[in-house]
Amino acid sequence: MESYLAIFIPAFTALFVIIDPIGLAPIFGGLTEGTDKKHQRAMAMKGTLVGGLILVFFAFAGKPFLNALGISMDALRVAGGFMLFIIALEMVFEKRTERKQESAEKMEHTFEDISVFPLAIPLLAGPGAIATIMLLMADQQDNIIGQTVVMVALLIVIVASFLAFLLASRLMGWMGETLSSVITRVLGIILAALAAQYMMDGMQNTFFS
Repeated sequence: MESYLAIFIPAFTALFVIIDPIGLAPIFGGLTEGTDKKHQRAMAMKGTLVGGLILVFFAFAGKPFLNALGISMDALRVAGGFMLFIIALEMVFEKRTERKQESAEKMEHTFEDISVFPLAIPLLAGPGAIATIMLLMADQQDNIIGQTVVMVALLIVIVASFLAFLLASRLMGWMGETLSSVITRVLGIILAALAAQYMMDGMQNTFFS
């Protein structure tokens, strides 16, 4: 049981922080503002389903794809860790949510169906989330149970995102700007530590193995 938790907790933490259901909730609320509840539920369902399927695809097909390009997993660890560290800095300094909001607003009046773009891609299944799920699965290579635990963590985060979208208006009212800002910064610090660990593991395996 403890070994499963040792896999689940870091996987869930990394995916929850990088996908950021709480941070996406107000963006979803802004994108669907003025639409009826039926439309909002449909967008939430389709968006999380498509985003989840994209992440599952890269979880299992990502490594063969990299191998075909001649890219090692350690190279992905360093590059992915560096990218996640930049995202963490944006979270700590309150830049990531602002950037996502601006990106989403550009599409707000262009597409009625926002489920695939920008909701599934890139808000849910963005480069950071794709790199994270590939790294987590690579860490459990040849360990079917470990990979299953990672998939369970991903499923829980996707379900949490779906629920956050459905409760977007309520969440914004409950948290307020101050609490939301504090949560974002704390999650950013955690993500920075995880990103540093990825980079150190990649460099250690490359230069000292």
